[in-house]
Amino acid sequence: MTQNASSPYYLAAPYTEVTVLEVPPVTTVVQAVTDSPMASMAEVFDSTFSALFPALGAQGLQPVGPAFSLHTRMPSDTVDMEVGLPVDRPLEEPVTAGSGITLASSELPGGRIAIVSHLGAYDGLGDAWGAFMQAVAEAGHQPALPFWEIYVTEPSPDQDPAAMRTDLVTLLA
Repeated sequence: MTQNASSPYYLAAPYTEVTVLEVPPVTTVVQAVTDSPMASMAEVFDSTFSALFPALGAQGLQPVGPAFSLHTRMPSDTVDMEVGLPVDRPLEEPVTAGSGITLASSELPGGRIAIVSHLGAYDGLGDAWGAFMQAVAEAGHQPALPFWEIYVTEPSPDQDPAAMRTDLVTLLA
């Protein structure tokens, strides 16, 4: 299914099937990591968000959507990614938080994307990505880098994993 996004695609209802959209770029503030071990991804997320919210407040920036991770290469035992939030305007210059994490402006790419929503626990994301990429290819599209996950449901200790929503997105060539 192809459609134009009338409101930000990251705020839409769940995408129950692979959907192709034309989207504008989205301004973000992120921590970028390179060659980070896959086993430490949860630590990267925790440290980023612990630093991010106070830094945004200090800069007068407002989040305008859910958290995401944008991958700039296919993960192996390590990952190159940006972890952050869409914001109302760019950060004027990089900020180093008290924890030593550097936050900078970036953006989620604009252009033609494919998107689908995964409903369930994070441990199902690997299988969801495989099915998503297969469906994108079967629909005649060519996935391209980068690709990203949008964590629509904010995780919490009392959250039912089956009710969590993560949108899977890939840029299309």
